[in-house]
Parts: sequence; C-alpha cells; structure tokens
Amino acid sequence: MVSALSQLWSNATHNLVPRRETIATEKSLSKALLELNARQWAEFWTGWLAWSCDAIDFFSVSLSVTALSKQFNRNTTDITRAITLTLLLRSVGAVIFGIISDRFGRKYPLVFNLLLVSVLELGAGFVQTYSQFLAVRSLFGIGMGGIWGMAASTALENLPVETRGLASGVLQQGYAVGYLLAAVINLYLVPEQSQGWRALFWCAAGISAFAAFVRLLLPESAVFLKAKEDARLREEKLGLPHGGAVKTKIFLRETRKMLKAHWMLCIYAVLLMTGFNFLSHGSQDLFPTYIQTSKGFSSHDATVMTIIGNCGAIAGGAIAGYVSQYIGRRLTIIIFVLLVACFIPLWILPSSFSGLSAGAFCIQFGVQGAWGVIPIQLAEMSPPAFRATFPGVAYQVGNMVSSASAQIESTGGDHLKTTIAVPVSSDFPDGRKTVPDYATVQGILIGCVAAFVLVVTLFGPEKHGRQFEKHRAAFEDGGGDDDAEIGDVTSTPRDAEGSHSRDSEDVKTHEHHDVHDHDISEKA
Repeated sequence: MVSALSQLWSNATHNLVPRRETIATEKSLSKALLELNARQWAEFWTGWLAWSCDAIDFFSVSLSVTALSKQFNRNTTDITRAITLTLLLRSVGAVIFGIISDRFGRKYPLVFNLLLVSVLELGAGFVQTYSQFLAVRSLFGIGMGGIWGMAASTALENLPVETRGLASGVLQQGYAVGYLLAAVINLYLVPEQSQGWRALFWCAAGISAFAAFVRLLLPESAVFLKAKEDARLREEKLGLPHGGAVKTKIFLRETRKMLKAHWMLCIYAVLLMTGFNFLSHGSQDLFPTYIQTSKGFSSHDATVMTIIGNCGAIAGGAIAGYVSQYIGRRLTIIIFVLLVACFIPLWILPSSFSGLSAGAFCIQFGVQGAWGVIPIQLAEMSPPAFRATFPGVAYQVGNMVSSASAQIESTGGDHLKTTIAVPVSSDFPDGRKTVPDYATVQGILIGCVAAFVLVVTLFGPEKHGRQFEKHRAAFEDGGGDDDAEIGDVTSTPRDAEGSHSRDSEDVKTHEHHDVHDHDISEKA
C-alpha cells in the first residue's frame, strides 16, 4: 500500500509530462498519415462510423424528451429514466462483446452488435406504451454497451504510434458527430413526418444497419490476424494443442490472471470513466430540455444550439488528441477540464441565443476535448491482450455509475426553481413563469465533476506511446502477460498458476524501459 501511494504521488509530481524518447524509426505526423494504406484508413473510419451510430441511437431520446413526455403522458423525470436504464445496462454489453472480440476477432462481433442495435432502435419507434419503451431501451443498453470497445480497437490498433493521438481525438468525436446528425434529423426531418419523434428512431436504425454492412465488407483486423498467426506458429513449434475449446479455456484463465494482477488499475479506470461520463452526460443529456424549459427557447432553437455545441466538441476532440501526442495524455486532459471550469458561467448565465450558443460551443470544446484523449489513454493503459474488453468495460461501468446524471439534474430542477419572462396572459398575468432552474443545477454538477476528474487524472498512470500492437493474443498461454510479445516462439508456456508472476523488481525494470509511466496496479 505504501508503494502504491508513493507511485500515486510520483505520478502527480514527476511523471505528468512523459519523457520524449528518440526512436530511429519515428516519423512526423504528416509522413505517418501519408503512408497509411487504404485498409488502415477504412478500418479507422469504420470504427468511427460505428461510434457515431452509437451516439445517434442514444441521443434520439435526449432530443425527444418533450415529445415523449406528451406521447406517454409522463414528466421529464420519468422519460429520463429510459436514459438511466440504457446507461445502467451498457456495462453488460461491454463485458459480453468485449470478451467475444478479444477471443474471436473484431469484425463479426461488431457487425452483429450493430445489427442488434439497429433492430432495437427500430423497435423503439413502434412502441405504444411507456412500459414498452422502457423495456426496449433497457435491451438497447446491452447492445449499445459493446460498440465503444470494439470501435476503438478496430480504429486504433492498426495505426502507427505517431498517429494515435490525433486519431483518438477524431474517433471520440464521432460521438459528437452522431449527436450533431441526430440533431439535424430532429430539426429538419422529424417536423415533416406525421410519425413525429418515431421518424428519428427509424432513421437512426437505418444508419446503424448501414454501418454493419460497411464493416462486413472489410477484412478482419490485421493486428488480430497477425496475433492469431503468431499463436498458430508458436503452437506448432512447441507442440501445443490448438483447438477452439482449448483456446477458450486459456483465454478465460488469462482473463482471471489479468484481473488478479491489475485489480487496482481496474478500479482506477472505473473511477476515471465515472468522472468523465458524469461530465459528458451532465452537459449533454438534458441540454435541449434545459434550453427550452429554463431559458424559454423553442425546440428549434434548442436543436440549433445543440448543433453549435457539437461543432465545439468536434474541434476540441481533434485538437486535444493531436496535442496529447506531444505533451502527454494526462496533461492534455487536465488543461481541457480546466477550460470546462472556466466556461461554466458562460454555459449557465446568458439568456440570449448568441450567449447560450457560445456557452454550448465552449463547454463542449472543453468536455469533448478532454474526452478526445480517452480512447488512446485507455488503450495504452490497458493490459495489452485485453484492449477491447478492458477499455470497453471500464467505460461502460463508469457509465453505469453515472447513469442517473440526467435524473439527478431533473430532480434538482424540481426542487430548485427560477422565473422567466413570458407573454402576459390569463395564466401568467404578471408576465413571469416559474420553471426548474436547470442552469444552476448543471453548473453545480459540472463544477464538482470537473474537480473530481482533475484529481483522478493528476494521480493516475500513463503509458504514453505504448506499442500494444506487438502484443500476443489473450487466447495464448501466457498471452495475458504485459511483456508477451509476438514473435517470441522460443519461449515455453508458463504454468497455469504462474503466468503472471513477476517479482516487483521485474515490474519496475520492465516499466522503466518500455513505458513512460508506471501502472499503479503493479504496486498493489
């Protein structure tokens, strides 16, 4: 425990900026981008598209809260319960699809996951009762939970190290693009359709089905195929059994060993993603309702502000991802979270369209800028053989913990009121209307969460520039070890109980030479 606390202090005081090491084969970002082949570009944009679809499907509810309230004769808190249930069950999907992806590959699990999401989103557009809506959105949460881990591994693991910072930022802002597309559909398509809000859900289902078809056309991940071939050669050389059932048993054993060796890292990753998910959902999920209810704007104006905010998110994510390649992942996160704190007054105080639009742009620039670093930070931090399961589960368990963010804000608004100016009428003879004060509630929540994220990030680990693509697969005996690299066919398999056993000096030596920071889980 003393060693772990010492490492946390070292992370905060000495290792915030990673050491820059000159590598003979290191390329400039522009050269590395120019040398990407068509397959690498296609795999990246396929992962990006899958993540964008995830956002379109999820924010269909956020953009339709008012319409859904009228449809089912329920208040805002009841409708946001659907958002809570979706977020609660995403961790289940992350575990299921993450394990399947690390065991069997990236391609077909992602195709099936996207088709499942498409079917459930389509079904949500046909429900007739509030109970049916909650049931379908709960199942949708399971499907949605698997997307992020597989999309991130598909997009990033086949790219050279020099491009991964920028790629991480662009990938993560596929979510902002998805939210933006959902807002555009809600702005222009939904009002023209007699089915109303249902048209948004049906359109989202079609886009997810299209993404599944695109992924189906592309081959399996080259990195996964390379690890699979390396495993075959090793098994032939060492005379090991290599049947599917044997590999599955090995995979499950290696998973148990990974959890035993990295339990502190698992806890840290969940804490980090809990803060990040509170930050994003606290500033996004109830935003249209906040603008319409607390500020008195129309649904059209709220949607336009949402679009402007997502433009800020896209810019912030790309810039932060690029910057993180040079100044480090954690320092970039800290800078952008500090920007969030600075922009909170602009987010909640204005009453004009231009002021609130500027606030939306700036706050999402900071929130999603910090988020832009997360895909590569989690990928580099993860036990290398589990880079679909570990990031996905950490992300979605954090989502589960933060799942009540929209309900927290809605309940807070019910208890904290303000007044806005409205036209004089028989209902409002003094021209004032009492409404929930979502502005104050969101300002308090985002401020507290920003402080939490700063502390967790400051004391956390970082493995900047880790070359996880060189690692062996988790279905090999010993493949779950942090130092198990492809090509080492002369090594012998380790015994079932000792495949992760390294003394503390080995850990320190390996991490000192191969990464830019230390994994706090090794100090437990």
